[in-house]
Amino acid sequence: MSEARAWAEVDLEAIAHNVGVLRKVAAPAPVLAVVKAGGYGHGAVPVAGAALDAGAVGLGVATPDEGVELREAGVDAPVMVLSEPRPPEFAACAAFALEPTLYTATGIRAAAAAATRHGHQLRVHLKVDTGMHRVGADPADAVELADAIAAEPSLELASVFTHCAVADEPDDPFTGEQLGRFHDALRALADHGHRPPSRHAANSAAALLHPTARLDLVRCGIALFGIPPAPGLADRAAAIVDLRPALALKAAVSFVKEVRAGERVSYGLRHRFERDSVVATLPIGYADGVPRRLHELGVDVLVGGRRCPIVGVITMDQLLVDCGPVGEAPVPQVGAEAVLIGEQGDEQVTAEDWASRLGTIAYEIVCGIGPRIPRVYS
Repeated sequence: MSEARAWAEVDLEAIAHNVGVLRKVAAPAPVLAVVKAGGYGHGAVPVAGAALDAGAVGLGVATPDEGVELREAGVDAPVMVLSEPRPPEFAACAAFALEPTLYTATGIRAAAAAATRHGHQLRVHLKVDTGMHRVGADPADAVELADAIAAEPSLELASVFTHCAVADEPDDPFTGEQLGRFHDALRALADHGHRPPSRHAANSAAALLHPTARLDLVRCGIALFGIPPAPGLADRAAAIVDLRPALALKAAVSFVKEVRAGERVSYGLRHRFERDSVVATLPIGYADGVPRRLHELGVDVLVGGRRCPIVGVITMDQLLVDCGPVGEAPVPQVGAEAVLIGEQGDEQVTAEDWASRLGTIAYEIVCGIGPRIPRVYS
């Protein structure tokens, strides 16, 4: 990708591999591939294709618009919208055969009306809030809502599900409490004649770390991309499944200069060189998803197979890398490949490395890679 200033390489074979190993772990429960937020920054449509080809039984998105993007790209697999759409958005669900989540009477009425207008039955999913308290029905209301769905000829209840709040903290007993509440709700539904064909609770963390959460389906997001579901879980996850990172973030060196000892660089002149140094400019910055604070945190870029620290404040479109002392360090050529996330030679920088330094999670890193960065698929 030498013609690009910066780019992200996405390994679709790695995604297919990850789906395969997740299917083995979760079996007999199938895998639903969550490709919301542009496939966690990797590209929703290519990721969806790779995941489905590798055996995923369906896809998960956050909004109807994300589902429409898949349909317009020719994806015909089941697409579940993971939160209840706003009333006007049910028209898109009906028109594009998207499967919305429901948890309010208003949502049920809007879904039924949209399906009726389009003249076909709409598959829907009832979400029960078992303790995360983000969205979902109170367990005490589940039967009433299932009754309301059953009363609408234009709706078909495809599943009942919940979401785990602390599955990525495997020693926290709250996941067990949530699963207990979920099973109580399922028993209440069964007592009133509602036996949905699918029950699911497991996200990536629960699918890997809580076998009892796998039930009839697992909804895997971050694990599809070879990223452990939480900081500190890499070793524990690796003992269960062989996940392969799917994304590398790279840039072409745009300028090389020598900076003398005592000189300072970038906005605020906050970095002072103690020795004459070779400095490379990379045409990528915080507008592209490289957090401005990385320069303070000892994060390296790989240039010529060596770890080279970011120096000076990261700007909107560019950043600076200290390639070593003048006369001692190899001098990179303009156009040379620099790796911000990924491997080069024997060295590696991961999205988790950035996240741990920034006090966040790798999800935020990969989702934050901006639209100016082209994705290149292999």
